[in-house]
Amino acid sequence: MSEVPAGTDLRDAVRDWHQWLESERRTAQRTTESYGRDVRAFMRFLAEHLGGPAGLSDLANLKPADFRSYLAKRRSEGLSNASLARAMSAIRSLFKFLERTDRVHNPAVGAVRTPKRPHGVPKPLSVTQATDSVHDVAQLQEESWLGKRDAAVLILLYGCGLRISEALSLNQRDRPSGDMLVITGKGGKERMVPVLRVVRDAIDDYIDSCPFELGDDDPLFVGKRGRRLDPGIIQRQVRRLRGLLGLPETATPHALRHSFATHLLSDGGDLRTIQELLGHTSLSTTQRYTEVDADRLLEVYDRAHPSARLRQV
Repeated sequence: MSEVPAGTDLRDAVRDWHQWLESERRTAQRTTESYGRDVRAFMRFLAEHLGGPAGLSDLANLKPADFRSYLAKRRSEGLSNASLARAMSAIRSLFKFLERTDRVHNPAVGAVRTPKRPHGVPKPLSVTQATDSVHDVAQLQEESWLGKRDAAVLILLYGCGLRISEALSLNQRDRPSGDMLVITGKGGKERMVPVLRVVRDAIDDYIDSCPFELGDDDPLFVGKRGRRLDPGIIQRQVRRLRGLLGLPETATPHALRHSFATHLLSDGGDLRTIQELLGHTSLSTTQRYTEVDADRLLEVYDRAHPSARLRQV
């Protein structure tokens, strides 16, 4: 972690907090890094706001107005509500740790209202768009084995609802041989996902054509040099699919995960089951897909119900 612009006691405390996030909370690396950046920005603000590097005693004496001043400054720098909300989440995490370790107690941080995050709704592909993507991506590669690899990755995302990071972190020993696959998701949490025969067949087809001899501890999906496949390669191929298939700009590898959840829900899937399959901690995250499905139902209703024809008379 980069040097924190603060007094020695606070620098040591922030270092301990960072280690706690990594070891005990098992926070995802990207989250830990972004939290670290947000806390460093807060410490830089305090150094300017207080006229010198802050220490633990300074944190204990902060008022709600001080936190609001920080948010106002970051907003003036162009930060969105989502980024401001994440920054406050990082600061609250630090203060909770400091209280937990009997270093600082300051309820003022809890009195500051977190900026509302924009309410985003997942943007899945249609069934036809998703299946065409899986079937046609192989055409974009000159080498057959690379095309089979790309098809296997996309069908794993759509068929099992994986994040691209989860799919590409799999090793050869994780290769599905039965009906279930163990996935390690965010925060190191494991979940079981069912594997359709078509997914297993696509992965087997890719492995059989792969020119590299790979052991159990080697990556399942590799690039041209036999190293772990970079997610940027798959992201680029999906961007190329947009032109080939006329897909929207929202067509990304992650859109296949959205499609997995939305299509399950449309076919009568239970929200709790979908939550478990996606590895969501909160059901409210999974409930976003009900909004997508409701929009689709309204579109069908508006197109098919007799009242729609009455309006046209």
